[in-house]
Amino acid sequence: MNPEENIIIEEPFVEEEAPQEEPVKEEESTISLEEAIKDLAHEDEAPQSTTFSLRKILLGDILNTGIVKKQIWLLLLITAFVIASITCRYKCQQSTLKIDKLQKELTDAKFRALTSSSQLTEKCRESNVLEMLKNNKDSVLHHPNQPPYIINIPQ
Repeated sequence: MNPEENIIIEEPFVEEEAPQEEPVKEEESTISLEEAIKDLAHEDEAPQSTTFSLRKILLGDILNTGIVKKQIWLLLLITAFVIASITCRYKCQQSTLKIDKLQKELTDAKFRALTSSSQLTEKCRESNVLEMLKNNKDSVLHHPNQPPYIINIPQ
């Protein structure tokens, strides 16, 4: 072994002095403050990543993209059309239910009218009328013994 290889020379640790800052002038600090406010107020966006995760969508980060900001009126119009479509469908379903209910009521009314008509027809038959008159015995009407006469009137 070489004795020179094993020798490690350590340099003493010298603390570096911090560079002295120049006193800041008031005008420079005001300008830098104004620039900082302008930078913060500027709505330039940092480039967004092209991948959309569920977290970005739920937290609303997707709404900060330039595409969404440019197309906000289109999105509002689409939303209005969707709401109108849902409303029209609901109204249509309600109207369909009402029509079905009214058709059922109409069918019931037709059956009641048919039943009433058949009962009236049965009660108005000559045989039934004569039988009711015989049972009441307050009428002089009876079944004729002779056939009806035909009267001819010359013109």
